Formats: sequence, structure tokens, C-alpha cells
Amino acid sequence: MSYRIIWAYEVAETNRADFEAAYGPSGPWARLFGKAKGFLVVELFRSADRDSRYFTIDRWDSKEAFETFRRDFAAEYEAMDRSFDGLTTSETRIAAIAEVR
Repeated sequence: MSYRIIWAYEVAETNRADFEAAYGPSGPWARLFGKAKGFLVVELFRSADRDSRYFTIDRWDSKEAFETFRRDFAAEYEAMDRSFDGLTTSETRIAAIAEVR
């Protein structure tokens, strides 16, 4: 079963390039996630209707793989999250979804 977490962000025009570098599929978040077993990929999207709105989809093998990552890398996750605080004006976890087969 595939597990995905969807996030929405608002990003000021002056921060878009830095945001895309940080949250994209080869950025620091993806590299941190890549240390964990069961991580698949980060996908980054920008809204076609509003340039300031972005979405990420973090893909994992399973919910358990993500939960293990959050437990094992909690300190690194929190430190990175704080280090990127200024890049967004809002951040919302939209949903965690599991693939239906």
C-alpha cells in the first residue's frame, strides 16, 4: 500500500526560488526523507490558478514507514522545519491518503 501526505503552502514571490529548491524532489527535505526506509519521492506542484500557492506530495511505502521516519528522525525534522520557517506565509497539511487497490 502506498501512503501519501499532501501539504499546501503560500509563498511570497521573493521566496519562490528558495522554496522550490528546499521543497523540490532533490531538495533538503527529500534528502532527509531519503535516509529512511520506505520513502519513495517528494513531488512539488505550483497552482495553475495562483502563483503563490504550492503543494507537495510526500510518497511513502506505508503509513508505518512514515511514522518510523518521524520517530527516528524527529530532531532533524524539527530543526529543518524551523530553518525554513521564513520561506512560507502559510503551511497546511491537507491530508494523509492511502492508495486503494
